[in-house]
Amino acid sequence: MIGDIVETKQCQLKDAMDLFHSGQVVKVCAPMVRYSKLAFRTLVRKYSCDLCYTPMIVAADFVRSAKARDSEFTTNKVGDHPLIVQFAAKEAQVLCDAARIVCPFADGIDLNCGCPQRWAMAEGYGACLINKPELVQDMVRHVRNQIDNPRFSVSIKIRIHEDLKRTVDLCQKAEATGVSWITVHGRSVEERHQPVHYDAIKIIKQSMSIPIVANGDIKTLEDAENVHHLTGADGIMVARGLLANPAMFAGYEETPLRCIQDWVDIALEHGTPFTCFHHHLMYMMERITSKQEKKVFNVLSSTSAVLDYLNDHYGV
Repeated sequence: MIGDIVETKQCQLKDAMDLFHSGQVVKVCAPMVRYSKLAFRTLVRKYSCDLCYTPMIVAADFVRSAKARDSEFTTNKVGDHPLIVQFAAKEAQVLCDAARIVCPFADGIDLNCGCPQRWAMAEGYGACLINKPELVQDMVRHVRNQIDNPRFSVSIKIRIHEDLKRTVDLCQKAEATGVSWITVHGRSVEERHQPVHYDAIKIIKQSMSIPIVANGDIKTLEDAENVHHLTGADGIMVARGLLANPAMFAGYEETPLRCIQDWVDIALEHGTPFTCFHHHLMYMMERITSKQEKKVFNVLSSTSAVLDYLNDHYGV
């Protein structure tokens, strides 16, 4: 069972690569715009999440602007580990420069080759990179050559092609250049809500020697276990499923009240902006509140109003 990772063993693991050689399926919190920031990463780590990603950061802005660095990347040495910083990039040296900045504070970087949003594609970022395997190789090679720490991981996150042979070719080229692992979102660039092609992830896994992480439509621990058995993937990455239930990897079917209390404590301690604090609670309480309760809760406009509501209705 994915949920059965012994806590003492986790304490002994030193970095992301150790996780993939632990004999356990690695449970991963996806890079999510606005949401997978330090406070939320702190929460999911309390509930059996092994590895967390930052939201996607545009490498060029990050390198150029101290303001961007301060607003986009926050961590702490104590509990935010192992941590992967995900970058959007299209130039090898820019990605290297960004990697060098975060190297002392993170366990690795991930190159986003999967974001299907129009702005990203138009800028040459994200999913358009799956059609540029030589550029991906060049970026990975540059980081490998310029980061001295051999334990610093360099991974990529991709979507699949309609012609899966092209995806396998991309993955094999990335592996040959020294990529640490590859996360595969089992949809093409054009697909949004269509069923995930887990069979494609299985074929990619069978074609590779490095770890493969499966991503797409995993909402419960049972889903995660099923996808692991279907694909043979070494890790399972979850986005929306963790937003809806941050305790998912610990085997909870819905967000327990203890987890809501933990989020309140962590968010207040980190000074989380109200909108982010509130939105996370809206996601977390989706399955445990009635339609009428949602109407009231979702329009609350201050931290004190939210705290009063939680105390009155749930004793939190």
